[in-house]
Amino acid sequence: MFDKFADLEDKISHLEGRLSDPALVGDQKEYQKVVREHSHLVKLNDKYLEYKKVQQEISENKAILFDENEDLELKELAKAELEELVAKEKTLDQEMKVILLPKDPNDDKNIFLEIRAGTGGDEAALFAGDLFRMYSRFAESMGWRVEVMSSNPLGTGGFKEIIALISGEQVYSKLKYESGVHRVQRVPETETQGRIHTSAVTVAILPEVDEVELNIDMNELKFDVFRSSGPGGQSVNTTDSAVRVTHLPTGLVVTCQDEKSQHKNKAKALVVLRARLLDQMEQERHDKISQDRKSQVGSGDRSERIRTYNFPQGRMTDHRINLTLYKLDSIISGKIEDVIYPLIAHDQAEKLKAIQ
Repeated sequence: MFDKFADLEDKISHLEGRLSDPALVGDQKEYQKVVREHSHLVKLNDKYLEYKKVQQEISENKAILFDENEDLELKELAKAELEELVAKEKTLDQEMKVILLPKDPNDDKNIFLEIRAGTGGDEAALFAGDLFRMYSRFAESMGWRVEVMSSNPLGTGGFKEIIALISGEQVYSKLKYESGVHRVQRVPETETQGRIHTSAVTVAILPEVDEVELNIDMNELKFDVFRSSGPGGQSVNTTDSAVRVTHLPTGLVVTCQDEKSQHKNKAKALVVLRARLLDQMEQERHDKISQDRKSQVGSGDRSERIRTYNFPQGRMTDHRINLTLYKLDSIISGKIEDVIYPLIAHDQAEKLKAIQ
């Protein structure tokens, strides 16, 4: 199973040769791609060398145990060390198998984060704002960049809808499990009777798409321009800078009004539209795949309720893996590692189970 690791050093050497080529340095996009591949292979090779070292040490300790001429004290030490080495070998074996799992081609990509208020009116919009701030703070802790592409804010600090581009290292691999319906249970500030209200917000995570991956026929697009508006609908610009683009074959609509320049809003709208079109194609392909080959964490359906945030109890529950954490204040402030990594681990475990 681990034969693929044997020629890693040759591949690393080849990539190091490419990285020293001035022509590659001139092509920053390709250069960054090779840098990422080189870094990935170096990590794989380090893991493989560690695995081989442990196997060698296991053989040496077994040789001591079966050598009739070795003294008893040394054999006792070898036996104790062997138990630790066997446990380490098992852990490394599992890690190596995870490394060999088919890689999601989107894992290295930047993402579009789309958050929309659902049922619950103003309270849902407020929670949409809370989620956006949660993801933004997590992104900041990861060294990622967040750029708002489009937003429909309310004066209360919430959003009917907000779309942001999050750029950085392996963004999609960390946030791809966030798509779905997020339910919130809490007492609104305007609630005088102390009753708990339930609201819902929909989150969609779309990988950023290059023009090369999906070329849009401009003849299939309809552009409308209008004056951008702020909370409550009042006009905040004296020129027609806001842009609405409609993809006629699918009916998909993207509106951007956050920039003062019509040209910049148009460019942003096209970038978001490209991601939505490819995502729609992926969703259609996903729906045709048999149940046993669907996404391992949940169904992948955007209408699936994936998580509940219960403020009175300080509880967050992820329904896909039955994960419950009583640290909601910490999670909502952006510390979502304890949510994300169990989802990744569960997905890997399910995929390993499927191939074994």
